[in-house]
Amino acid sequence: MRRVNASRPPQDAPEIPGKPTSVSRITLSQVMTATDANLYGTVHGGTIMKLVDTCAGAVAGRHSGGVALTASMDEMAFLEPVNVGDLVHFHGQVNWTGRTSMEIGVRVLAERWNESTPETRVATAYLVFVGVDAEGKPRSVPPVLPETASDRRRFQEAEIRRTHRLARRRAILDLRERRSAEGLD
Repeated sequence: MRRVNASRPPQDAPEIPGKPTSVSRITLSQVMTATDANLYGTVHGGTIMKLVDTCAGAVAGRHSGGVALTASMDEMAFLEPVNVGDLVHFHGQVNWTGRTSMEIGVRVLAERWNESTPETRVATAYLVFVGVDAEGKPRSVPPVLPETASDRRRFQEAEIRRTHRLARRRAILDLRERRSAEGLD
């Protein structure tokens, strides 16, 4: 994974018009095969994670209008196993945007490839992407414009996750600084 330079775009950068949530929403679908299996005989979690990142990257690139890199996978919950032969759908959308970063939510559903059975929700994930320019420096991204009550709820939940991410990072840096000052690390 490429590391993003932490410098920020200038505060006086021109304002970018917002984009509705629906503009960047995508679905990626793939049949899981024997090459995706783990030793237990179900699909390897890493395979699902890679496809989640691929889906989220497409959403982030579409929303930002250019290159966007994975900054973090904030949360990934596996709810049900995925089996070889399942048709898996990765539904991604922008939940929240900052000046240079975006939270992308991905819902993962599975169904048997050869049956008409209801889909099962098998995983959910939240990733943070940063829009970058040709030099790999963060660039401004368009604000997301939530359209539905569900979009507005996702936006609010994403703000809570962001607050927790920043507080956790601050607490860890404070701890490291204290330990360093005490000569412990």
